[in-house]
Amino acid sequence: MKAIVLTKIGAAVKAFEIRELPIPEISENEVLIRVAFSGLNFADVMARIGMYKEAPPLPSVLGYDVSGKIEAAGDNVKNFSPGDLVFAFTRFGGYAQYVKCNAMAVAKIPSDIDMASATALATQFSTAHFCAAEMVNLHEGDSVLIHAAAGGVGTALTQYALHKKCIVFATAGSDEKINMLLKAGVHVAINYRKEKFENVVRQKTNGKGVNVILDAVGGKSVKLGIKSLSAGGRIVCYGAAEMTSRGSLFHYLKTGIAFGFYNPGLLTTAAKSIIGINMLRISDERPELMKRSMDEVCKLAEEGIFKPVLGNVFPVSDIATAHVFLESRASVGKVVVEW
Repeated sequence: MKAIVLTKIGAAVKAFEIRELPIPEISENEVLIRVAFSGLNFADVMARIGMYKEAPPLPSVLGYDVSGKIEAAGDNVKNFSPGDLVFAFTRFGGYAQYVKCNAMAVAKIPSDIDMASATALATQFSTAHFCAAEMVNLHEGDSVLIHAAAGGVGTALTQYALHKKCIVFATAGSDEKINMLLKAGVHVAINYRKEKFENVVRQKTNGKGVNVILDAVGGKSVKLGIKSLSAGGRIVCYGAAEMTSRGSLFHYLKTGIAFGFYNPGLLTTAAKSIIGINMLRISDERPELMKRSMDEVCKLAEEGIFKPVLGNVFPVSDIATAHVFLESRASVGKVVVEW
């Protein structure tokens, strides 16, 4: 089979090679998927530039999610058969024509969703559901600030928060994205290149702050976010996109420091909480939680509540261009490569 192999750390144009690798052999609890689309995630970008601790050693095949067709199923797998159309969370290895993964991390594609768009359901929408439903349990009337709301996870979070009848604040980096968010029903859309989100939150909430912040950016946005929470407020940190914006060690360290340092006693006094999410760790140590979110995502998609947004589709040969596009933060929705 062909696979996109990360051979060196650095710029996308020099980092990847397409190589021939053996088709994976599955165990009794796994399925083999013939991949139609491989999804891109910001964790892939961080792995490529050497800033993702869990990334496998070089040379390696990146990729967290795929959509495709079941080619074979292990003896203990009862819910899937060859020919089923599925999406899957792959825990690396997704940039390939075939992948194997535990059947608990696989789900059938809802009937009204095309295969390319379904790739978003595995990582982005499952992450969004885990953050918003499992970790903070959004309620009607909650005020929620979603950073990077036009991206893959941000799109899913926005759809879920609006479904729960929350008051939704959302940030994005262009007027085009702002207009898209407003059309989707967001109550307050903030272009972070023109306005400081903390000022807008303070003004719109009469200084009280929002109840929940969902943050994929990291760095100083977390520190400012803590100050923008109401009593009982929670900030959920599930990414650090700010660390990829320049790619230098100095910037990485500076951004890490900008997160801030927090005393549990002071958080208790202020009645505020910080929650960190790493879906890779969740899938490793609590696979039943990943499965629960994926099942709920499928249900919400079947009901028309979750509607994955397909951003750009690149041919496999343009993997470097796809990485640069995702890293630029110009993307809306899910970015995939097609086999």
